[in-house]
Amino acid sequence: MKSALGAAILALMACLGAARVAADQACSAPLADWQPRQALQAKLEAEGWTVLSIRSDDGCYKVRATKAGGERLDAKYDPASLERVQRKQDEDDD
Repeated sequence: MKSALGAAILALMACLGAARVAADQACSAPLADWQPRQALQAKLEAEGWTVLSIRSDDGCYKVRATKAGGERLDAKYDPASLERVQRKQDEDDD
């Protein structure tokens, strides 16, 4: 009986943990709405960035880029709107 209760508690904890992860996910656009990576690269290059990499991460595009003056960019972008996603720590700094 104890093992069944323990298993039920573990299952509940796993479900709650998965819900928290989903809630923390910054981007939630359906894949059908995503713009191509080349569109984001073109946008950033027009702003003066040299794009080093663009990859998918937690439903967002994660970008690494630099500017000629040495400025670095390590940010996430919404793949549908191509707008920069505010990090939780950035919001806390406000």
